Amino acid sequence: MKSFKQNAFTLVELLVVIAIIGILVALLLPAVQAAREAARRSECTNKLKQIGLAMHNFHDTQGHLPPGYTSTPTTNGSVPAGETIDSETWDATPGWGWGTYILPFMEESNLYSQIDLDEAITHPDHINLVNQTVTSYLCPSASGGDDPFTVNDESGNPLIVNGNQVVLGRSHYVASHGQESCWGGCGASATGPIFTDIYTSATTTVAINGDAANVADGPFYRNSKTRFKKITDGLSKTIFTGEHSSGLSEKTWSGVVPGAFTSPLFESDENGPDAAATLVLVHGGPSGGELDITGEPIIHPMNFPTYHVGQMYSEHPTGGNVGLGDGSVRFVSENVNLLVWAEYSSMNEGEVGNEL
Repeated sequence: MKSFKQNAFTLVELLVVIAIIGILVALLLPAVQAAREAARRSECTNKLKQIGLAMHNFHDTQGHLPPGYTSTPTTNGSVPAGETIDSETWDATPGWGWGTYILPFMEESNLYSQIDLDEAITHPDHINLVNQTVTSYLCPSASGGDDPFTVNDESGNPLIVNGNQVVLGRSHYVASHGQESCWGGCGASATGPIFTDIYTSATTTVAINGDAANVADGPFYRNSKTRFKKITDGLSKTIFTGEHSSGLSEKTWSGVVPGAFTSPLFESDENGPDAAATLVLVHGGPSGGELDITGEPIIHPMNFPTYHVGQMYSEHPTGGNVGLGDGSVRFVSENVNLLVWAEYSSMNEGEVGNEL
């Protein structure tokens, strides 16, 4: 009887095969990850386009853009009985933000119909509404979670209103206040500095008296009702919205709560807590009241290493998405020219010479 010898892998051959498989995986994995990120970035782009279209539909219906957020107007820091105001910022109830006002145009009419815009965000009837997750406001590349978050006070402790913690639905998108910022102490100041020339760093002093419109040079601010005709730099030359990942700080679609603060989730030499307006708004710089550690004006485009809670921040590789006033979306490099970023941040200062 004949015997047959079975062929088998030697140990060396087996190790060679494993090594080849490892090399193939190492070569393919970056491609797979890049494809997944491309899909996430595309989804994020589409969501900002949806927000831009909703902004236009709101303007068509109301004759102006939605407010950055609403607050009972005051020129002396007082509000009617039953309303709440922050004595430092003069942010007051009701507080509803731009993301709430466009809900009907974001396929969220059912949620919107349950909200009373005349009552505060923190009204008991709103507790189980303002904490809702609206997926259209979430970027798939953002870390930090998609779940609702607890709002904090200046010390980083949960803010208590009417005996309850305030929990708000998350957003990874923010609206632009312009180059300038008017929150924190600015909101209640009698006067404040603003930039009149970003190229020479020239400033002037303006009256504020609780009216952020005297400082803001972007389309969204406290009680704003910006009309397209006011955006004289051109809709395609003005940033409306952009990304802010929860990896840096927490933002919401619902609005602003008096007494709240936004805190960075990681530290840099330049960042720290900021006032409640930064729950829904950011600015691009320069701002008259904001200087870096060397005393120079700050312009902070997407992902700039100041890592302010009041700037745009994305976790897409090399940059992030912004929504322009014409409804288009642009991917902006994190190495964008600082002055070009500032030019696109303002809406009516004639700074339209360069392309973003």
